Amino acid sequence: MGSQQPQHSGRLRLVGQREHSGERSSGPGGQGGEQSPPGIPVPPASPSGFADVLNAAIETSGLSLDRIRAALAKQGVRISVTTLSYWRRGRSQPERATSLRAVHLLEELLGLRHTALTSLLGPPRPRGRWVTQGPAPDGLRVEQVWPGEAEIAEVFTELDAPPAGQLERQSIHDSYYVDASRRGHLLRMRQVVRATVDGVTRHVVVHKADEGVDTCPEITSVRHARLGRVRRRPLNGLLVAELLLDRPLALGDSTVLEYEVHIPDSGPTIDYGRFFPTPVREYVLQVHFDPASVPVQCERFDRAPGTEVDRHREPLWIGASASAHVLTADQQPGQVGIRWQWE
Repeated sequence: MGSQQPQHSGRLRLVGQREHSGERSSGPGGQGGEQSPPGIPVPPASPSGFADVLNAAIETSGLSLDRIRAALAKQGVRISVTTLSYWRRGRSQPERATSLRAVHLLEELLGLRHTALTSLLGPPRPRGRWVTQGPAPDGLRVEQVWPGEAEIAEVFTELDAPPAGQLERQSIHDSYYVDASRRGHLLRMRQVVRATVDGVTRHVVVHKADEGVDTCPEITSVRHARLGRVRRRPLNGLLVAELLLDRPLALGDSTVLEYEVHIPDSGPTIDYGRFFPTPVREYVLQVHFDPASVPVQCERFDRAPGTEVDRHREPLWIGASASAHVLTADQQPGQVGIRWQWE
């Protein structure tokens, strides 16, 4: 199927979809313009980005998001109405293999040429259960760490989150577990933190599910602290939680925080990454694969704050224990993670 040929929309046409005559023209008064083929919706007025083109095509088709969802489901692709809404509004973009399959079907369903949507997708952002604390004065703001997630700042305000920088993170150790079905299902986290002021009693953390998941992660097995107030935003897969320390920390006191995060199923996982709003002295990331399902390739990636392009990549060895790890010292604000390929 050539990329320059329009898809035949009849294969996925739904009852009630608008028909468009070939008499539509782009020239004034309908003269001299190139005619569109019958039945092929034509998005109006030069949309440029993925969200613009998708939104224009949906508007032209006259299909509701629920009917589009149902049509995709008949092709074996399950995408929620919320996710479709986010795509057309530019709040998120398709990245997972299932989502990209949905985009190809959308091109056909909406009568667009092959690659009309997929060619507009930018580079994938590191997926995963990114975690952060409120930024320190010399760190990044919440909106820089979580682009497009204004709800996080609102929840921080609702929880009256402690002033940024009260806890300095000395060491972070993430252990991420992938099961035999290639799905990331568990994160075990250990942090060593030190108080920079007197009277620190709590710590606020953020976890977010993968794009397209309408279920929040859940924190369990908290040690050396207890779970306080929790705020969930299921439509965004967002969890903001308060950890109440075992005892108030005086200036210079340190403590260890440990807990587990159970991760909603979002299909096969291809990476895990963490945002760093502030410097951390030591970061260790271990990804543990089920011995029955080990990737063929694995690499580390690093990104500067606010960018979606790798500034560094490095192949990683998957050992006999079916795991890979990265170690960084004096980690600066930005992103660090591991990605892998299954085939």
